[in-house]
Amino acid sequence: MERYLEDHQKRRLTERVDIMTAIDILKSQGYNHDELIAELTKVFFVDLDVYNEVVVAA
Repeated sequence: MERYLEDHQKRRLTERVDIMTAIDILKSQGYNHDELIAELTKVFFVDLDVYNEVVVAA
């Protein structure tokens, strides 16, 4: 996910299923667990509470 956007162009990533999908895509591209949130926040506004729930459940 090497797209850098201005903050006003970012989509909100707030739904559990959308966050899980984004994580799965990043993992399939070779990103490790420690890089996930950094990469997601480059492209999306991420609901961190939901993100943490997803990561803990996985």
